[in-house]
Amino acid sequence: QVQMVESGGGSVQAGGSLRLSCAISGDTSNTVYMGWFRQAPGKAREGLAAIHNDDSTLYADSAKGRFTLSRDIVKNTLYLQMNLLKPEDTAMYYCGAGSMRELFTLRTSAYTSWGQGTQVTVSS
Repeated sequence: QVQMVESGGGSVQAGGSLRLSCAISGDTSNTVYMGWFRQAPGKAREGLAAIHNDDSTLYADSAKGRFTLSRDIVKNTLYLQMNLLKPEDTAMYYCGAGSMRELFTLRTSAYTSWGQGTQVTVSS
């Protein structure tokens, strides 16, 4: 069982930056990839960026150019650096872990462990 705890959310003005962190613990032996997602009120959860155990990455179009995923293996922490934030980035942000070896994807159905989320609010 993988435990994931997000932090770093908050309220910022448009154009600002935030760095989200996801502390990972528990049994990660079956984890193949981890990623960042967000969910705005009334909308489906959306994949933003993911990293595979082989260090390959995936980015959604909405994240390319503004968001950067990284990880610190020693600290067992996943990060999402978010720059040039826009009001439409307002959402609850989650990290997730997946174990489907045959498919590296941002589809939420492939992720089986989730954190509790951290709120990001961007004002205009």
